[in-house]
Amino acid sequence: MNPNRYCAPRLCGERYEQRMKHILILGDGMADRPLSELGGKTPLEAARTPNMDFIAKNGKCGLLKTLSGDMPLGSDIANMSILGYDPKKYYTGGRGPIEAASMGIKLGKDETAFRCNLVTVENGIMKDYSGGQVSKKESMEIIDFLNNRLAREGIQFYSGVGYRNIMVAKGDFNVECAPPHDIIGEKISLNMAKGKDPALLNELMLKSQQLLSGHEVNKKRIKKGIQPANMIWLWGGGKRPQLPPFKEKFHMDGAMISAVDLLKGIAKSAGMDVIEVPGATAYLDTNYKGKADYAVNALEDHDFVYLHIEAPDEASHEGNLAEKIKAIEKVDWVAGRVMKKMDGDFSIAVLPDHATPIEVKTHTSEPVPFAIYSTRKEGDRVQEFSEKAAKGGIYGLRQGIEFMDLFLSK
Repeated sequence: MNPNRYCAPRLCGERYEQRMKHILILGDGMADRPLSELGGKTPLEAARTPNMDFIAKNGKCGLLKTLSGDMPLGSDIANMSILGYDPKKYYTGGRGPIEAASMGIKLGKDETAFRCNLVTVENGIMKDYSGGQVSKKESMEIIDFLNNRLAREGIQFYSGVGYRNIMVAKGDFNVECAPPHDIIGEKISLNMAKGKDPALLNELMLKSQQLLSGHEVNKKRIKKGIQPANMIWLWGGGKRPQLPPFKEKFHMDGAMISAVDLLKGIAKSAGMDVIEVPGATAYLDTNYKGKADYAVNALEDHDFVYLHIEAPDEASHEGNLAEKIKAIEKVDWVAGRVMKKMDGDFSIAVLPDHATPIEVKTHTSEPVPFAIYSTRKEGDRVQEFSEKAAKGGIYGLRQGIEFMDLFLSK
C-alpha cells in the first residue's frame, strides 16, 4: 500500500492525515460449544490462533447477537446484520434472491428466487446437503439437463458454484422449506415444502430425483465411489432485496471478498464492489493466501474490505472437528498475513457470523465473540480470542447491527 495515496486535506494549513483503513475478517460458523473430546474447550479455544489472540489482546472485545429465534437462523440474516442492515427491515424472506443478485440474475417483481441445492438422498434419507461436494463442472451439466427436462414456462434453473444453484419461478410463494443442512439423516418425506401452496416445489424436487438418479454425471460418481448429486432441494425463497447503498450509509467505498454467492449478493445489493479471487472455492481447500493478498490490495481503492472465509462452517455442517480446527487456524493465518502487509493506520476485526456447533451440525443463536484492533486506540483486558474470553470484553453484549458503528468508530 502507498500511505500517501489516501491523504485528505485538513483545516490546519498544509497538514495532511492518512485515511483510516478497515478490514473485517469473518470466519463463517467459527464459534462453537465446549466439547468433551477437547477437554471442555471449544474448537476456537483448542486451535492455535496467535494472530487472532494478538487482535483480542491489543484490541477491544465483546459478544455479538447476530441471530435470534424470531427469524431464520441463516447466514443471510447474520451477515446482513453485521454489515449494519437491519434484517427486520430489509430481509425479503430467503437467501435465494440474494444469491441471485450475486449471479447477475435480475428478478422481476412477480418472480421468486429459491436456493437450489444439489443433494444426496439415499433410501429416502437426506445424506448430504452438498451432493458429495459436486464440482462446478458437474453442476453446470446437471443444471443444463434440468433446464431441458424439468423447467417450463415461468421456471428457470441457474448454475452457481458447485452444489449452490438457483431456481427462479414466477409467482408468490408462501411456503416453508427446511435448509438441507438442517435435516441430515432425516426422511425427506417429513421435510418437504409446507405452507399455502407447496405443490409446485415438491413436484419439482421429487421429479428431479427420478431424472438425476440415472444421469451420466452420477453414474460416473457412483463408479468412482463418490456420492451422487441425485436430487435438487429448494429452499430460501424470496423476492428481490432493496438495500441502501453502502457508500451513502457509511460514507466510504466498500469491497467484498468471498467465494459464496450469498455474501456477494448482499454486497452487490448494497452497491459494494465484489472482488473475485482465483482459486477461492467456498470450501476447505480455498485459496487463503490469495484472499489475504487481494484484501490488502483492495484497500488501495477502498476504505473497507469484508473478507469472508466459509471453511469453518463447511467443516461444522459435516461434523468434522479436525477439519474445523484446521479451518480456524487457516483463518488465523489469513489474519496474520493481512496484518504483516498493512502499513499506516488501520483497524482490523475478527469474528464469526454465527455459531455452528459440531454437535448439532447447524446454525444456533448464541452470541459470537468479536475483537477489534486499531492502530489508533488502546485495547481492553482480554488476553485471547474465544467465546469465553470475549465475555470479559469492554463492549459487552451487542446486537449485530451495532457492529459496524463500533468497528468504524461511529
